[in-house]
Amino acid sequence: MDRLLVVAAQVAIAHGHRVEVTEQIDPLAGEPVVLSIVDLDTGIRYRRAEDPSGDLSRWIGRVLECTVTIGGADSRTSLLVDPIGPGATGAKRALRGADAAADAAKAEADRWGGADRPPPEEHERFW
Repeated sequence: MDRLLVVAAQVAIAHGHRVEVTEQIDPLAGEPVVLSIVDLDTGIRYRRAEDPSGDLSRWIGRVLECTVTIGGADSRTSLLVDPIGPGATGAKRALRGADAAADAAKAEADRWGGADRPPPEEHERFW
């Protein structure tokens, strides 16, 4: 699944280049925040000024589209990246989704009586 990365900087990376993306989950929003992008084909590194803290995840992808918006304080770059192979961010997001689905299934089972109810007693059969 393609990922759209929006960075508040002018980061020009050519179509088809491989990139390594380092992300961190924002504790307030719960969304990944891009900390650095490394163009593996040219060796150019783009990173934020502040030092990262907490759990980091790295993944590699190929650039499908790069749009650089130029202008004063609104300069930004939108990168459409196709991840190559499973990444740590995808795995963490999938695990969070699986945990949420399991919790929802347990809640629904409790609401309907669940599978832990004893089976009804069988009545004696008369022939």
